[in-house]
Amino acid sequence: MPQQADIAIIGAGAAGLAAAIFAAETNSSLRIVLLDGAKTIGAKILISGGGRCNVTNQKVTASDFHGNRKIIDRILRRFNELATIQWFDSLGVSLHTEITGKLFPVSNKARSILDALLDRCQQLSMTLLTQHHVQSIIHHEPGFSIQHSQGILQARQVIMATGGRSLPKTGSNGSGWALIQHLGHTITSTSPALVPLVLDASFFHSALSGISHEVILTTRVNNHITDRRTGSLLWTHFGVSGPVVLDASRFWVQATEQSQDVQLLLNCFPQYSHKEIDNWFIQAASLPGRQTVQSLLAERLPTRVATHLSQFLEPGISHTPVNLLQKNVRNTLIHTLTNLPLPVIGSRGWNFAEVTAGGVPLKEINPSTMESKTVPGLYLIGEMLDCDGRIGGFNFQWAWATGYLAGSNAALQFPSTM
Repeated sequence: MPQQADIAIIGAGAAGLAAAIFAAETNSSLRIVLLDGAKTIGAKILISGGGRCNVTNQKVTASDFHGNRKIIDRILRRFNELATIQWFDSLGVSLHTEITGKLFPVSNKARSILDALLDRCQQLSMTLLTQHHVQSIIHHEPGFSIQHSQGILQARQVIMATGGRSLPKTGSNGSGWALIQHLGHTITSTSPALVPLVLDASFFHSALSGISHEVILTTRVNNHITDRRTGSLLWTHFGVSGPVVLDASRFWVQATEQSQDVQLLLNCFPQYSHKEIDNWFIQAASLPGRQTVQSLLAERLPTRVATHLSQFLEPGISHTPVNLLQKNVRNTLIHTLTNLPLPVIGSRGWNFAEVTAGGVPLKEINPSTMESKTVPGLYLIGEMLDCDGRIGGFNFQWAWATGYLAGSNAALQFPSTM
């Protein structure tokens, strides 16, 4: 005999848990069942933000996301960052804001977030079934038949929260897209986003592993600037990471997958114009002594960065006294310091991507409810959708907002016992 549910939620990550809680709080009489293929719940929550879980940001707007921003704005307005703060406070989790605008639990432990969500699910008496891999979903009147690895679940409404393809070791492998394609939905091309980039081994990055500093990173596709952003870059043994790289990575990855000509240009002096850097060199050249290019760069860059960067720019120039630089050499040097092409040879792929770019087009859902326009009673939320935010808590905000809309609206389709 198949199990019965009023609402089945497939995927018990951030969006799925939020949807379950909001559905149960909207109508406490409903039988809500969460199905997840993993053995344990919340792996992505636990590893996010370096194990601290960046819950949201102090200011979230549609411009922080890629996708149909008109629809994204409608969704975010229904459950904004202030609503998130209040919601977690009601769950017993206080948040604090860091100077970057990111909000974390006061405990600085992602476990606080996961435990609060799971505790609330338990308080609301919903059923959470782990190691239940969903294999197919059949839509019929008046609901759905969900075939999973342990049997069949009949449900009146289904909320899909299976995630994208990022960090597959956490259980998010994109399998949910195949399920909803069979129900008539389309999927835009998907690619890793918020992913570290790999540089050619001949570059000097490995000698700088562990060093971070502020830069400007410019992405040029087919000789046109498609993205320019300022932020912290982290040098690693394999290449580059850090917020500015992660945010820029989607542009490099997508251009490469489309066989376009793409360049990533590094500006090591984001605070200064070309003219200001030139004046700095001229002033240094006028001072007594014979200051070298390397020692001058070390005044405004981490020492190791100054050393290896100056050695890379031109053989022998690192130990050249600044006052001996010809004007044309100085101009070329400054141009390179502010437009250094990074020899990117690839990304670290899905195993290290924090989010997925692409997915179900937002035009295929009702932004007021997250219900499918194709299949009545089916709701699509979280990373399944063609919407990805920049680093800083924005993707979690998307999970909470879409989970709120789907959960509460799905629950409103049933008579209330209140």
